[in-house]
Amino acid sequence: MRVLDTVGGPEDLKGLTDRQLGELAAEIRDVLVETVSRTGGHLGPNLGMVEITLAMHRVFDSPRDRLIYDTGHQTYVHKLLTGRAPEFDTLRQQGGLSGYPSRAESEHDIVENSHASTSLSYADGLAKAYRLRGEDRHVVALIGDGGLTGGMAWEALNNIAAADDLKLVIIVNDNGRSYSPTVGGLATHLTSLRTNPRYEKILELVKKNLGRTPYVGPPMYEVLHGVKKGLKDMLAPQGMFEDLGLKYVGPVDGHDRQAMEDALTKAKAFGGPVIVHAVTQKGFGYDAAVQDEEDNFHQVRPKYKPRGWTDVFAEELVEIGHRRPDVVAITAAMLHPTGLYQFAEAFPARTFDVGIAEQHAVTSAAGLAMGGMHPVVGLYATFLNRAFDQLLMDVALHKCGVTFVLDRAGVTGDDGASHNGMWDMSILQLVPGLRLAAPRDGARLQELLNEAVEVADAPTVLRFAKGEVFPDIEAIDRVGDCDVLVRTGTDVLLIGIGSMAATAVDVATRLQAQGFGVTVVDPRWVKPVDPNLIELAGKHKFVVTIEDNGRAGGCGAAISQALRDAGVTTPVRDFGIPQQFLEHAKRAAVLTEIGLTGQGLARDVIEMIAKHQGDAIASESDTASGRASGA
Repeated sequence: MRVLDTVGGPEDLKGLTDRQLGELAAEIRDVLVETVSRTGGHLGPNLGMVEITLAMHRVFDSPRDRLIYDTGHQTYVHKLLTGRAPEFDTLRQQGGLSGYPSRAESEHDIVENSHASTSLSYADGLAKAYRLRGEDRHVVALIGDGGLTGGMAWEALNNIAAADDLKLVIIVNDNGRSYSPTVGGLATHLTSLRTNPRYEKILELVKKNLGRTPYVGPPMYEVLHGVKKGLKDMLAPQGMFEDLGLKYVGPVDGHDRQAMEDALTKAKAFGGPVIVHAVTQKGFGYDAAVQDEEDNFHQVRPKYKPRGWTDVFAEELVEIGHRRPDVVAITAAMLHPTGLYQFAEAFPARTFDVGIAEQHAVTSAAGLAMGGMHPVVGLYATFLNRAFDQLLMDVALHKCGVTFVLDRAGVTGDDGASHNGMWDMSILQLVPGLRLAAPRDGARLQELLNEAVEVADAPTVLRFAKGEVFPDIEAIDRVGDCDVLVRTGTDVLLIGIGSMAATAVDVATRLQAQGFGVTVVDPRWVKPVDPNLIELAGKHKFVVTIEDNGRAGGCGAAISQALRDAGVTTPVRDFGIPQQFLEHAKRAAVLTEIGLTGQGLARDVIEMIAKHQGDAIASESDTASGRASGA
């Protein structure tokens, strides 16, 4: 029997011997490689977290003591140790385990947020709550060096440092990477430590003193933080955290479980906020991951990857870059996922990776635009939410020509609620002057990107889906800025937004088979609403909008408002993503579940038409009956 099979929860770890714990660590890595290679997910980060997670659960008493993981993608080991090992093969599968913490799965999970740099704020509030309630409980927050590039983390540290009685332990998992190598001044600071030729000696010195010093306080503080000036200068991160007034322990080898346990035990006993600096290697224990230069298998990449939306964007932006020396690229620690690495290879001086700092990225883009450049900001659609104020007040208010390219828009599926890009087309409707495009296929992505970078006096946004790019759908006509894709009659006007244009064509085929005349239109630019689209709507009996965005405040709502403002009384039905947090599953499965498929939509449209026709017949009957009784 494997040691892992004997672990039903964290309490079972306490009595294991060093030999058993070593075997358990090896078994966990085997399970991670075997499972994640099949299900997909975050392999490299979790391989680097095995010993740290074991130490956390052996020193602290979860769930009484609360463990908070920044982002949450590195919690696979935590799941295996908290009773979910028997279900681990369902990871990221519909109805199975989430790829992130999930309160529905386990009492050991509390924070489900998979957006970075938030863990310290959660921990600050939680520790304060326990203090106010008089509860003797610890809070442990684990954050990577990548997460520390986000300003929110430093806002939290500033407040945590002011409360010297919080039972809060912060573990900095320093592996030099977020998705790709961590960037910025902090990253350079930490890298200088990892690459110092005396680093191994320092780790050994810290380990020895952790073992012999009974607690965190003046004696240990002096030993671990450099009585000798030379040591103190070399341990650059110590001074950085010290200046905030936080106790610092480290650096500790994050792959030495005993050293981590010693460090966490001392930190726990201190009774106030303590930072434990653990140095790890992403992908540790699996050579293929360690040697992967792109991202140490941050996520397992499929052996065959069809041409995707991201590929089309990346290649076209490089072409634009050759023609336009004023075009620059900005991303927030997403150089490879957004495809901007291709632009960076061609134009390194014109590419800026700002770390996990979306707010800074957007306002910096405004500054670049003011200085005569045209920035293209590449983000996941869901991460734009974090920089909405900057987009509104720093870019749009100043009429800056900045193009935002939102990858993974709409339903993304596997990564769950926080990664679905279902909010952007609603919040962007609020921004005066902004122009929003949703390409239906690769050709339109190229076309609209070129149009977007020509706009110099307002923000422009392109958004596209995750995965394989759709086959091109050629227009049969253009009305204003709108492409007409199908025209067989005027019973129903189907407006397909972006990736939903192909679905609208499918719906049209099904409606035509039932005898309805249909027009399908792709607006291309969905904000502002094209006046020609309003005119077209007035010539049809029914209008249907289809979008992969939340229905509340989305494109359908904007089109309905525009029709009302123009006095067009054509009945409108808007279809989109229900305003709820969606469970993880494949994109196709989620779309089927919420009814955004050709078959489901065609059925709903026919029912809508039948209801209106029934209401009309009933109304005529009532009118006739009234005339008869009046006579």
